[in-house]
Order: sequence, then structure tokens, then C-alpha cells
Amino acid sequence: MTKSKYAAILLCFCTAGVGQTAFAQAGGVQSGYSGSTASLEVTPAPQTGDQAYLGSVPQGKASPTPIPLTLADAVDKGLKANLGLLTNEQSDAEVRAQRLRALAALLPTVNGQLSMTEQQINLQALGFIVPIPPSAGFQVPRIVGPYSYQSAQANATVPLVDFTSINNFRSAKQNLKASALSVKNARDLVVQAVGDAYLQIITDEARISATQAEIDADQAVYVNARARHDAGTAIAIDVLRSQVELKQRQQQLVAVTNQFQKDKLTLGRVIGLPTGQDFTVTDPSPSAPLEAMSLNDAMKKAEATRPDLQAAEARVKAAEFTVAAARAERYPTLTASGYYGDEGLHWFSNSHGVFNATGSINFNIFDGGRIRADIETGTAELRNRRNEYENLRAEVDYEVHNALLDLESSSRQVDVAQSNLELANETLKQSRDRFSAGVTNTVEVVQAQQSVADANENFISAEYQYNIAKVSLARALGVAEENMKTYFSYKKP
Repeated sequence: MTKSKYAAILLCFCTAGVGQTAFAQAGGVQSGYSGSTASLEVTPAPQTGDQAYLGSVPQGKASPTPIPLTLADAVDKGLKANLGLLTNEQSDAEVRAQRLRALAALLPTVNGQLSMTEQQINLQALGFIVPIPPSAGFQVPRIVGPYSYQSAQANATVPLVDFTSINNFRSAKQNLKASALSVKNARDLVVQAVGDAYLQIITDEARISATQAEIDADQAVYVNARARHDAGTAIAIDVLRSQVELKQRQQQLVAVTNQFQKDKLTLGRVIGLPTGQDFTVTDPSPSAPLEAMSLNDAMKKAEATRPDLQAAEARVKAAEFTVAAARAERYPTLTASGYYGDEGLHWFSNSHGVFNATGSINFNIFDGGRIRADIETGTAELRNRRNEYENLRAEVDYEVHNALLDLESSSRQVDVAQSNLELANETLKQSRDRFSAGVTNTVEVVQAQQSVADANENFISAEYQYNIAKVSLARALGVAEENMKTYFSYKKP
């Protein structure tokens, strides 16, 4: 055997060893089992809580003058700045990332590699000991090298059949659908929170106006009583009684004005107004009547449009796919992998193409109960999701029932309160006439004034409850954002 033949043999051994090492570093197929695992990460429904919808991220800078704020403006600002909605939108972004991660498990993985190797090998340390008789005229060197070569290659791994990854991707799609519906549900909750806060301010303004009118009326009675007392036609107790009534109304005005300012702060927090920004509400009290709806029609509409109910249903399906993914861990997986490149000496001046292609079937033999644990975990999660869905269906039924009952009751209360207010005003008018004519004292007038104040409060409260019932019904049906302008007849600027 000539020296050139021995050198060729040695070079083949060295090249094969280095090639296998480089391929392993590049992500080539290794011997042994490498089974797939089910992804049991199920994205839960965002648990932001009602308090999150009372907060916001302030937008812009405060203006030195009060800004006019319609209900449409308030809703638009709330949908841009409310903390509960912003939190849900970021949760949706995270779920989208999880879907991309699940999709990546089904797509090929390709990466490139450029390498330059400088190597020297001790053949005896590798067990390459060839006894050569002295008569051969040469000896095999113990040390080979140093020598160098360059390599450029692309490595690919292609999952062909992996039912675990397929079901994980289906689960991720359902979670993404649930997340998008949760964002829609959050928008409805924001509209409800804005509507409640805005209506409260309108009610406060109505109370302030009514209290101021009562103060003006009490002031007139007090002036009349004092004038009659000075003229000797009324006793001092009449003056004191009318003065006490006037002071009580003034005290009430301070209280309702303070509540009005606090409720404005609450609305500003809900919709993200800049700190210190004052505003005036420009919509009148929205008392437009709402067309009656039967319970059956309302329930059908709620089941078809409630985004949180649809999101809960999507999470049930996602949990079902997660269980299927866990069970699919017992199935074999089929994978193709390999690489193609160019290797040579002296910066590829003497190079040649190299490649490797491998197809493998991986299957589980023994996992110590891991797959069973994954299945049981996924099954427990599935039961929880189904329980949540059934509970939410019952809750929707409860909310729709409540909203319809409140709507009907408050509508009747508005009619009765309005009629009672008219009667109280007529009684007060007659009492003042009788007092001016000297037929009665201020007791009757003060009682009539109190009746008017009570009737005003009842009418304002009934109107507020009716409008809140409309907002609650819109929320219960899952159409708060779409139907707010219909229920209150406002137009966006």
C-alpha cells in the first residue's frame, strides 16, 4: 500500500468525524427517542375586574377652559383610554403571539451555517493504531495536521406528521377567537361604565336645578312671611319656619353640588381626561322611551350577540383540542431533516457539494406516566371551561331578566313620578295662594314645598333608573357599543 493511499484513508476518517460533529451542532437528527409533548398552556379569560374599568390612561394635556363633552365624545374617549380595555387588548396581543408559536411547530425550520475549521488529530488517541511492518518502508504518522477547511451549508427540519402540534395549533386558534371576543366584551363594559357615569352627572345636574328652583321658591315664601310679620299679619313662627326650610334647601344644594363635582371626577377617570381638565356635559337628559322586547326575543339576541358567552364557548373548544393534543402524544411523529452545503480547502478554491437527508419516525415506548398526567390535566381544565360556560349562560339569563324587569318597572315609575310632580306643584301653588290671602300659615306651605321636593327627587331618580336600565339591557344583550346611540338618540360629531 502506497503512502498516498494511507493518506487518503486518514483523510476520509477525519472528514467523516468532523462532518458528523458539524451536522450535530447545526441541529441534525440525533439517535434516540425525541417525542413531542402537548402544550397545556390554555389562555384564561382576562380577569381584569370591574375596578379596571373605572381607571384609565390619561390622554393629552389639560385645557385651561372647560371642554364640552357629549355622550358620544365620552364613549369615544373611553374606548381609547380606559384601562380595562387597554389591558384586554394587550392580552389579545399575547394570545396572538401564542398562536404564532403554535404555528411555528408545524412549519419547516431552516438555518444556515458558515464555518472555518482548523484541526489537528491524535490518531492513536482515537484508537487508530495500524501495525505496519518495517519492510513497508514507511510509518503511519501518529499526529495528523494541522489542516483547515471551510464549509457553507443550510440545515432544515420538516415536521411531516405531528398530531400533537396540529391540535395545539387548533387550540391556539380557538384561544385567539376567544381573545378577540373578550376585547369586544371589554368595549361593551367600557361603554356601560361611561354611560353609567355620564347619566349620573346628568342626574346630578337635574338635582342641582331642582334644588335651586326650590331655594328660589323658599326664598320667596320667606320674604313674604317676613313682610307679613313686619306688617303684623303673621306671627314670628311663620318666619322662622320658612327660614328653616330655606336653610335646609341651601344645605342640600351644597351636598348635591359636591356630589356633582365628585361624579365628574369619576367620569374623567373612566374616559382618560387629562388631570385637572374640567368639562361640561352638553346632552340633555336622554329620556327617549325604548321599544318593549319580549323575554324570548331578548334571550335569543343575547345568546347570539354576547361576546363573553361566545368567548367562553371558544375556550371550551380550545380546551377540547388541548386534551386531544395530550392524547396524541402517544401517536408516532414523522420528521424529515437534512442539510446541503459546500465544503472545501483554501476558501472554497477546491470545494465540493455535500448533503444529508434523513427521514425518521419517533414513537413513545415509556414515559413514566407523563402523557397520562398531561391528559388528566387537560381534562380537568376542560371541565372547568365547561362549568364556566354553563355558569355564564345562567348569568346572561339572569342579567337579561333583571334588565327587562328594571326597564318595565322604572318606565312605570317615571310616569307615576311625573304625574305626582304635577300634583305636588299644583298643591304648592294653592298653598301659596292661601298663605298670601292670609287663610293659612306657613305650615301648609312648608309641607307643600317638601312634597314638591320629594316629587322632584322621585322623578329624577325614576328617570335615572330608567336610563340605567336601558344601559344595562344593552350590556345584557351584548350590544352596548352598537345600540347606545339608538337607546339615547345621540349623534357623533
